[in-house]
Amino acid sequence: MEQKKIDRINELSRLARQRELTEEEQQERAALRSEYIADFRRATIDVLENTYIVTPDGKKHKLQKKGESPKK
Repeated sequence: MEQKKIDRINELSRLARQRELTEEEQQERAALRSEYIADFRRATIDVLENTYIVTPDGKKHKLQKKGESPKK
C-alpha cells in the first residue's frame, strides 16, 4: 500500500477523534482500511509460505498450513 494512502488513513483517524466524520469520509476510511488489511494478509501469507523449520538434525521442512498433512 502506498504511503500516501496510509497517511490518509491516519489523517481520517485523527479527524474522527476531533469530530464526527461525514458519510463520505467514513466510506473512504472503510475502503482504505480494508485495502490495508488485504495487503497485510497477502504479505503475511507470502512470508509464511517461504518459512522453513530446521530440525536439530539439520533437515529443513517447509512450514505446513493448518490442517495439511506433512509431505513425505
